[in-house]
Amino acid sequence: MLAGPYATMMLADLGAEVTKLEPMGGDISRQVGDSYFASLNRGKRSISIDLTTVRGQDQLGELVMDAHALLVNLKPSAIHRLGLTYAALRRWNERIVCVAITGFGLNAGDDPAFDYVIQAATGIAALTGDPSGPPTLPGYSSADNSTGLTAALGLLAQVVSGVGGQVEVSLRDVMLSQLNYHASAYLNDGTVPQRRPFGAHTYYVPAQIFPTADGYLALFITHDGFWRRFAEEAAVDGFATMAERASRREEVLAAVATALAADTATGWESRLRPLGIPAAAVRTLPEALDATPEALVHAGRHRLVGSPIRIAGYEPAYGPPPRLGEHNG
Repeated sequence: MLAGPYATMMLADLGAEVTKLEPMGGDISRQVGDSYFASLNRGKRSISIDLTTVRGQDQLGELVMDAHALLVNLKPSAIHRLGLTYAALRRWNERIVCVAITGFGLNAGDDPAFDYVIQAATGIAALTGDPSGPPTLPGYSSADNSTGLTAALGLLAQVVSGVGGQVEVSLRDVMLSQLNYHASAYLNDGTVPQRRPFGAHTYYVPAQIFPTADGYLALFITHDGFWRRFAEEAAVDGFATMAERASRREEVLAAVATALAADTATGWESRLRPLGIPAAAVRTLPEALDATPEALVHAGRHRLVGSPIRIAGYEPAYGPPPRLGEHNG
């Protein structure tokens, strides 16, 4: 519902002609709502096709003959059954790149693998939330979105190689990959990652969310230069080196929390940012969108967040999401 459509929307924003193949009843995401569908499918064409029929398979072949790539986001059994692999489609086009987004791998079975399930299964939920509370899921589809971007990268890499073939990207593998330094610490040093209050970073101190006189502030001090500037502005003494701050974590956090209680989150943001210190008041999504009008675009009648990729001399053409079967020949 999300990973595949997001991957191909990123490609459409970059100028690719993307044709969305939908079952005769339409992509299930159309049932969620117009704004949901638009947020993942702007600028695409839509062809409704019944791949279970001979006619549908012939239509697929005709599309494959002139295509660089096919990206599919279905259960592995459906991908194989409907002939959506390179092995099945190379007869139409030797250079076609076939990308399969699945939960656990193209040959790993059909266990359900929605975003939240993967976050639970790969350790993301266990690392999120307050240590005294239950595991928590992030408030957006991080596994789906990350997998979509990874799939788009894999697709482009194989297209650029000039050789057709099968590319696999699974939600599980993407999220394990994104736990990079946590996984490395465990695999090489036996260090089990801890869930820390206020989302505190494992290595950097202070690097977390802090309460202030009004609102919350995210502060991310990664080196001694940041610390010197912060300490001077906030009147905090000591803890001059990264190693000392890490070894005296609780003392540092207490001192910083006391200092930050003297001003509001937005007040600290306005004081620290001119000093080059990474800090931001915690905002709601409406507040963040209101503050960044340059990130918003129109796609037909929908207002959406535009592509995050900026290319000199290129402006994306943000077309509206397609009607079901709008481009049937």
